[in-house]
Amino acid sequence: MVAWADYKSDAKSRGALALELYAAVTTPAKDPGDVKAAVPDHLAYQAELEHAGALAFAGPMSDETGDHMQGMGLIIYRAESLESARKLAEADPMHSSGARSFVLRRWMINEGSLSLSVGLSTKGVTLT
Repeated sequence: MVAWADYKSDAKSRGALALELYAAVTTPAKDPGDVKAAVPDHLAYQAELEHAGALAFAGPMSDETGDHMQGMGLIIYRAESLESARKLAEADPMHSSGARSFVLRRWMINEGSLSLSVGLSTKGVTLT
């Protein structure tokens, strides 16, 4: 098994981005009613993190067919360390209430693209 720091160093040396973020896969741990009850506080918390620059992306995931909601979600944090990201995830009302549980991993972004279009007069934004 390769040490994370060594892999990151190798990725940078070959010209990869090697941007380190933190991915939390979150799943229901209680009844759907408990999850639903935590949604308003969860969304307010995520808005705070987004405003602070600590939330990169978040949202639900489908089942394996892509046709149904399974209850699984993915949250991508910007943090200084795995421990800092863990504190962000633990403080989420969805997790602190026990309505959902999460598994946290480091995520290294090496390749890909992101497009952003901003309409100056329409004030519209498109992200692809």
